[in-house]
Amino acid sequence: MLDAFASLVGMISGWMYSYILIIMLLAVGLYFTFRGKLVQLRLLPESIRVVSEKPKDSNSVSAFQALMVSTASRVGTGNIVGVATAIASGGYGAVFWMWLIAIIGGASAFVESTLAQIYKKRDPEGGSYGGPSYYIEAALHSRTLGVIFAVILIATYAGGFNMVCSFNLMDSFTSYSFYEAAGSIVLFGKEFSVVALVGAAILAVLVGICVFGGGKRIVKVTGVMVPVMGVIYILVALVVVILNITNIPAVLGHIFVSAFDFQAIFGGFMGSCVMHGIKRGLYSNEAGIGSAPNAAAAADVSHPVKQGLVQMLSVFIDTILICTATALMALSTGIVPSEELKGAPFVQAALADTFGSVGPYFITFALLLFAFTTLLGNLYYCEGCMNYIAGRKVGKTGKTIFNIVAVLLVFVGAQLEFGLVWDIADVLMGFMAIINLPVIVILGGTAMKALKDYTDQRAAGKDPAFKAASIGLKEKTDFWN
Repeated sequence: MLDAFASLVGMISGWMYSYILIIMLLAVGLYFTFRGKLVQLRLLPESIRVVSEKPKDSNSVSAFQALMVSTASRVGTGNIVGVATAIASGGYGAVFWMWLIAIIGGASAFVESTLAQIYKKRDPEGGSYGGPSYYIEAALHSRTLGVIFAVILIATYAGGFNMVCSFNLMDSFTSYSFYEAAGSIVLFGKEFSVVALVGAAILAVLVGICVFGGGKRIVKVTGVMVPVMGVIYILVALVVVILNITNIPAVLGHIFVSAFDFQAIFGGFMGSCVMHGIKRGLYSNEAGIGSAPNAAAAADVSHPVKQGLVQMLSVFIDTILICTATALMALSTGIVPSEELKGAPFVQAALADTFGSVGPYFITFALLLFAFTTLLGNLYYCEGCMNYIAGRKVGKTGKTIFNIVAVLLVFVGAQLEFGLVWDIADVLMGFMAIINLPVIVILGGTAMKALKDYTDQRAAGKDPAFKAASIGLKEKTDFWN
C-alpha cells in the first residue's frame, strides 16, 4: 500500500516539475523581472537599508522580525541536505539552476509580499496579519480559492515540509557508528531505527514546548536563532572554501559546463541538473509559492514596498549566500557527488575530509538548528491560515488539536523513506505555486504601481508613506485608506 502511494506521488512530482512548474516559475519570474526593471538587483541596496527600520509601535512586528520568520522557514535543512541531494542526483549544473531560480524568483517574492502588505488585515490588538488567501479574496473576490490555498499551505508546511525537515535531521545520524549499534525494532510489521524513533521523539517534544507558547514566542525564538545559525554556518563554509581555494576555479567551471550540457539534460530530464536545481531551489527559497507573504503581512511598515524588498532579500540570503556556501564547501573538497551520497552524508563526507571526525558533528549540529527554526517558522504560517479558514481567530481547543497533530507529523516524518518524504513535500509545494503564481500575475499591476509610488517618493527625498488612493486602488484596505 505504502509502495503504491510512494510510486503515485513520485509520478505526480515528476510530471509537475517537468511540464508545469518549470514553465510557470521561469515565466512569472522573468515577467516581473522585466516589468519591475530588475527590481531584485536594482533595489537590493535599498532592501538592506529598509530591513533595519524600527516599527512605530514597539509592540509591533518589525520588518526585521518578519524577515527572520520567513527566513526561518526558507533557511532550513534544504540549504544543507536539499543542496547536497540536488548535486548528488543532478550533478554540478544543479547549482547554476538554483542560482537562476533565486535571482529570477526574487522578483516574484517582491510582488507577493508587497501584495500581502497592501491587503493585510488589522487584528484586535492593533497588529496585522494576511497572506495569499487574504489578497485572493480581497482582489479576486473568491473566498473559496482563498480557503483552498490555505488548506494546501497547512498541508505543505505542517505536513510535507516539517516531515522532510525531521527526516533530514535524523538522516544525518546514519553516518555515525552508534546509528547501526543502536539497532532497530519492528512495529506494525515494519523495521524502524531506534535512533530515528528516539531522536524524532525528542525533536517533537522540543517543538511542542515552543509552539504551545504561541506565535509571539515563535517570532522571538527565530529572531535570535536564525542570524546566529546562518553566520556560523557561512563562516565554517568560508573556512573550508579557503582551505581548498585552488579547487574553486575547476568547481565553477564544472557548474557552468554541466548546466548547459543539453544532451545530458534532454536525454534524461527527470534526473537532470535542471529538474533537481529547480526542485531544490524552489524548496529552499520558496519564491513565488505564497509562504513568505504570511510573515510579510505581520510587519509594521510605512509602505508595502518596504516589506516586499525585505522579503526579496530573504531569497538572496537563502540561496545566493547559504545554498552557495553549502555547494562550494562540498564540491571544493574534491568529494565526487553520487547517488550513494545524496542527502546529509555528502556534506558530512566533505567536512570529514577537511576537519576529520569533527566535521560530520558540525553538520549534525547545524541541521539541528536549521531544522528547529524551520519547524517553528512553518507552524507560524499555518496558524494564520487556520484563522482564515475559520473566519476568526481559532480558539484554544482548535489550536491545541492542530499543534498536537503537527508535533506528531514531526515524529512520523523521520520514519519515512527518502524518496517518499521529499516527493510529498515537492508535490504539496507545487500545488501552492500553481495557485499563487497566476494570482500574483493578475494582481501584479497593483504591486508595480506601489513600486513606482515608492521609488518616486524616495527620489524626492521622502521616507515613503503609502495611501491606497495614490495608486488608484479601488478595494478597501484595513490600513492604507
